[in-house]
Amino acid sequence: MAGKLPASDYPARWWTMLPDGRMECRLCPRFCKLQEGQRGFCFVRQRTGGGMVLTTYGRSSGFCVDPIEKKPLNHFLPGTSVLSFGTAGCNLGCRFCQNWDISKARESDRLSDAASPDAIAATAKRLGCHSVAFTYNDPVIFAEYAIEVAQACRAQGIRTVAVTAGYITDEARPEFYRAMDAANVDLKAFTEDFYHRLCYAQLQPVLDTLVYLRRETDVWFEVTTLLIPGENDSRGELDRASDWFAANLGPDVPWHFTAFHPDFKMLDKPRTPPATLALAREIARAKGLKHVYTGNVHDRAGGSTWCPACGALLIERDWYELGAYNLDGNRCRACGSEIAGRFERQPGTWGARCLPVRLG
Repeated sequence: MAGKLPASDYPARWWTMLPDGRMECRLCPRFCKLQEGQRGFCFVRQRTGGGMVLTTYGRSSGFCVDPIEKKPLNHFLPGTSVLSFGTAGCNLGCRFCQNWDISKARESDRLSDAASPDAIAATAKRLGCHSVAFTYNDPVIFAEYAIEVAQACRAQGIRTVAVTAGYITDEARPEFYRAMDAANVDLKAFTEDFYHRLCYAQLQPVLDTLVYLRRETDVWFEVTTLLIPGENDSRGELDRASDWFAANLGPDVPWHFTAFHPDFKMLDKPRTPPATLALAREIARAKGLKHVYTGNVHDRAGGSTWCPACGALLIERDWYELGAYNLDGNRCRACGSEIAGRFERQPGTWGARCLPVRLG
């Protein structure tokens, strides 16, 4: 492992000065108000001198080539490889965080790989990756870096993916998503109480992001909800969430229900039973949603893509490994129905491999 990297002093954006002399960060709905030298809740945005800096620009906790299905994205370049990386910090405080060793780390503890936007794009191209994913921690908090990486990737014909909680302001949202080709948005629950009590955040800005993506952009996006026993898995909440989803996002946006495992500060809850995921999928499909998936469990039926018109198996998945593939472009080979997504003529052949990569 290389030595620790010094903090970046890259100028950050989306802030304003308040009449009382404090600096207000305008990137996420926390609106952190900072005195000289203070950092925001995310820890990576710091007031210094007359401005703000992003301390993690050009610095990563590591790179890995993953299957795109791991993000999870099931309707975006199936079977292809994606160069994944994250930095450190997060703008949510989820007690159940499944990546807490990265998202809750101080950047000096985790960041040991240096990479410029051009280097990331060139590496993705050299490795044959079709896309680059900002993941492991939330790319919203390193938006300047993510946007510049995305621009470098587009110049190389590489697409970019944001794996995010969608916790971003109206002010910053358009520029951030204009740079992205795809996203997976983590809808953690469907109550303000859950977000306030377990994430130290709010639900409404996340719903606003989802509606924005659906109505104002051509970004391909899918949604993931981690079901936690006794917290967000009741039939009533799943009914309400599915109704909202159908009314505001429509039937074609894929929704992934994934299984919780005890981690970080939530060790008192059991793993999610597979039957809970199956029930959630059944409820959402009964509301008219066409593509509902289960994850973090071995469930061939719940992980595969089926034609909503004729019921044919379109993309068979065994964990992240693709099997039968019955799409002709974006149409069902059996009945010709159009399937929503971003599909190439042939699926990728990356499989389930995860390949660590060093750039710096």
